[in-house]
Amino acid sequence: MRTRAPALLERFQHPAQVIVTGFAAVVLLGTGLLMLPVAAESGESTDWVTALFTATSAACVTGLAVVDTASHWSAFGEVVIALLIQVGGLGIMTLATLFTVLLSGRLGLRARLFAQAETKTLRMTDVRTVVRKVVLFSLACEAVVAVVLTGRFLIGYGEPFGRAVYLGVFHAVSSFNNAGFALWADNLMGFVTDPWVSLTIAVSVIVGGLGFPVWFELLRDWRHPGRWSVLTRITVWVTVILLVGGTLVFLATEWRNPRTLGGLDDPGKVLAAFFAAVMPRTAGFNSLDISAMYPSSWLVTDLLMFVGGGSAGTAGGIKVTTFGLLAFVIWAEMRGEQSVHVGNRRLPESVQRQAVSISLIGVALVAVSTYVLLVLTPFSLDRVLFEVVSAFGTTGLSTGITAQVGVAGQLLLVVLMFVGRTGPLTLGSALALKEHTRHYQLPDEKMIVG
Repeated sequence: MRTRAPALLERFQHPAQVIVTGFAAVVLLGTGLLMLPVAAESGESTDWVTALFTATSAACVTGLAVVDTASHWSAFGEVVIALLIQVGGLGIMTLATLFTVLLSGRLGLRARLFAQAETKTLRMTDVRTVVRKVVLFSLACEAVVAVVLTGRFLIGYGEPFGRAVYLGVFHAVSSFNNAGFALWADNLMGFVTDPWVSLTIAVSVIVGGLGFPVWFELLRDWRHPGRWSVLTRITVWVTVILLVGGTLVFLATEWRNPRTLGGLDDPGKVLAAFFAAVMPRTAGFNSLDISAMYPSSWLVTDLLMFVGGGSAGTAGGIKVTTFGLLAFVIWAEMRGEQSVHVGNRRLPESVQRQAVSISLIGVALVAVSTYVLLVLTPFSLDRVLFEVVSAFGTTGLSTGITAQVGVAGQLLLVVLMFVGRTGPLTLGSALALKEHTRHYQLPDEKMIVG
């Protein structure tokens, strides 16, 4: 047995391979647990497609569901879902690194590399500290949100203490990890004008979606914005722009829609529109009926879901940093500059290639998956595109067709959620046996572009 373990580890030459394998293992374990009769409210075993879809959606912190979470799953099943969300949010390698530190007090080179790939730290010597901060920060934020929600459910809605705590903890975990699972059939539509619930969950989603490196820097240098790194500056400003812009667009588009904002008073409209702009960060909560929105609002939501949230956090999508960097690349090209500058820093060409690659891979996956789902289902393009982007961006919002796309369609969404969580480049590098380095340069060739 001792000789087999090292041989097995040697098969994984790249940290990305372990990350992908770890997420796959968690999904399979979650599927098995959710298939147990005790996991269902009816006491009968859940079919494997439903269990696989739910486990993938939870571990990949998406929120799409083919069955009603509250009525189908028992307390055991809901706890399994919450644990899958927690593991998926923190990251397989983050938890594995934490356990290694606690059990042995030592951290080998291979474990440092794996944790570095998962947490996106810049120096290997920081891995142990970062992992500890990630876990403590996550648990602290979830605890604060759980206390606020528990108090609101207890005082404002007369829930028994045990039930209020259960609801508070579950939705704190689900919101901070940008999962979007809720324990009501209409998600959070019953709290559309309740600022205690809506704003608390919205803030939790934003905090979890900004990314751990950004928060560590903000907590350290929040008084000195001039010292912020390019990562923090782009993440913060692009997030603010998208949140403000999204809120204004939803207000303008849905203001008179009687099925969404039209029936609310003015403060309620602003709150609901802000909540609708936050959730594509990428959490699948909704306080408005998504299926009742105008197609123009669906399109805006598609764009927000595709961009997603911050890097190295709990959000999905191509990330706001990627989106922001592409804007600087385009601006530099329009000005005819030889290099791309962000503030007083030059953007390396490797980072530019990564941003372009992630974006184009994302576009390709969404386009191909949309075509396939259109072939497999009778639904219109706008609804199918919304579903595909939601799965790829690990958002979880839906126009209500998730349970009706059939087994083949649901399996396609499972793949999209998995790829969206592990990342196109991470998945691609995990499938590669080894990296190739070109030891020579070919002559330049001028091309006509555009």
